[in-house]
Amino acid sequence: MSFRPRMQSFHDGVDVVAPLKWRSWSGVVADVWEVACPRGAKGEYVSPDPRLFIVLEQAAGADMPDAGIDIVESAHGAARRTTSVGGNPVCYVPADVRIWSRTQPLRHLKHLDLHFDRRTLDMRMGEKAGGGCLDTPRLMFADDRVVRLARLIAEECVRPSSLDDLYGDGLINALLTAALQVEKKEPRRRSRLPHWQLRRAIAYIEDNCLRRIRLEELAELTGLSQSYFSHAFKASTGLPPHQWQMKARIDRVKALLADRDASLPDVAAVAGFADQAHLTRIFRKVVGTTPAAWKRDHAVSRCVSCPALARTRDPDADNRPKSSDPPQERSIQRAAADATHPMRQDGSP
Repeated sequence: MSFRPRMQSFHDGVDVVAPLKWRSWSGVVADVWEVACPRGAKGEYVSPDPRLFIVLEQAAGADMPDAGIDIVESAHGAARRTTSVGGNPVCYVPADVRIWSRTQPLRHLKHLDLHFDRRTLDMRMGEKAGGGCLDTPRLMFADDRVVRLARLIAEECVRPSSLDDLYGDGLINALLTAALQVEKKEPRRRSRLPHWQLRRAIAYIEDNCLRRIRLEELAELTGLSQSYFSHAFKASTGLPPHQWQMKARIDRVKALLADRDASLPDVAAVAGFADQAHLTRIFRKVVGTTPAAWKRDHAVSRCVSCPALARTRDPDADNRPKSSDPPQERSIQRAAADATHPMRQDGSP
């Protein structure tokens, strides 16, 4: 386990009544505690790691109507008591925030503690953890969604399932989102490039598409930052700059392939690809077929669309006598002739 909680605690009168159960996921350690708290039990806790504390169960005797747990931010601070013995308070405690607990007699208290590696927590939340929510304590609040998720996480600690860790990571992410009240943010609309900047950028890309174009060049060309240019270009064209360049590069390859005498290795070299295999891989990804197949199909379409080329390929075609056989018989005769035609090395007739 790469991450280990570093809790410093002092408690008085708290009796552990069941073995500790725990489970770890990426940058998270979950502990399930079951304790008994006689009258006057108290504790003091601080950790360099953020953590969540969720009460799963608490029970008191029939003669203890005021039993419960208080969590406060100072040794003599005002109590933030749960509303009832049957309640399930939740606390989020940021890193290095010291808290104190006080309890009225509880014969049973079961709670889940989640300890987070701060760097991993930042990566989990990303931009969603705005407004300093990871540094703001939230003590003794109620949220049924958090409690339901906490019970599922506790079950993974007590009776680990055979499910992949993705299950636990998903529960952790959902619980954090609910506990920290992370609201859905509408995606920010990106501004488009003015027409003159877009035309200049596209012309530059197409003129230099056979070499590697750095994003810095395009940003300087338009007088924008690299990040702003990249987002604005995609908003204007639907493609990021590097994909637009690859599209222009493949268009240039098609023009080179249109020359019947051009070989694939030569085209790959002229177009700046490492070799023919590299060209084939990229061409297939962009166009959906191989350069050889595209070249062959393009040559056939040119012949079909140009009668002059067709006559050049077969100068006697117009002088052959027309057959008087019915269409069905003519097709059969040609099929029989084709059956004896020698095959080329590439397997096509």
